[in-house]
Amino acid sequence: MGEDVVRGARVLITGGARGMGELYARRAVAGGARSVALWDIDAPAVVALARDLSASGVDVRGYRVDVSQRDDIGAAAQTLRAELGVPDILVNNAGVVRGAPFWEHDPERDIEATIRINTLAAMWLTREFLPELIADRDRAKRILNIASAAGTLANPNMSVYAASKWAMIGWSESLRLELARAGHRHISVTTFCPSYVSTGMFAGARGPLLTPILTPRQATHAAWRGMLRGTPLVLRPWTVKLAMALRGALPTRAWDAVAGRVFHVYSSMDHFTGRAH
Repeated sequence: MGEDVVRGARVLITGGARGMGELYARRAVAGGARSVALWDIDAPAVVALARDLSASGVDVRGYRVDVSQRDDIGAAAQTLRAELGVPDILVNNAGVVRGAPFWEHDPERDIEATIRINTLAAMWLTREFLPELIADRDRAKRILNIASAAGTLANPNMSVYAASKWAMIGWSESLRLELARAGHRHISVTTFCPSYVSTGMFAGARGPLLTPILTPRQATHAAWRGMLRGTPLVLRPWTVKLAMALRGALPTRAWDAVAGRVFHVYSSMDHFTGRAH
């Protein structure tokens, strides 16, 4: 189907004010979307971007939404239905990262907030619109869930972030299988698992051996193409798939040695600083 999936579609992108969210929005506009809704907690930034993209002639609107709050999602969904209609394409992009030993994480600010934003928000949002997506068979529907390579392999200083992305992958893949089993094949679910992306969220992190840090354009290109094709799982770069295979084939202690001493996976977050607030 290619770009036909986007042309004339209503698109919703969370975390849409900047970074990869902004690039997804620009791809939706370039693909001929009917409308694009951008949700972000940064109201001035998301409204400014929507105003800029609207110059293309596409109806782009920015909304201040805190996706860590289920009530916020419900209220924003009602507004969206009234103003633009039910989205045909959901891009669950919003995310945060906290890099530290687990015992240094604040239970509310770090642990709960990470799970709410990285995992529960995507579930809540998808559940909000999914019955309507299932009922409307007039056009192909897409759900793009942005997970992470951290959801495929354990890594020191990423315990809560990795847990949130492992949950995202498990839920996203299970949802894909449930929809297929129930015969709702007009809806495709794509899970994107990139290694580090240079958006600023992972400032200070170092890519493991043979694993370059992706640019936001490289990452969004791979994810968007996978979404258009309905590819179930998109892994970038190629070493993510290699690491998954080795982790499955080797005994745990042997993998620990390879990951730590050869590929330097386990030290990749040692100098993490993250995005300045």
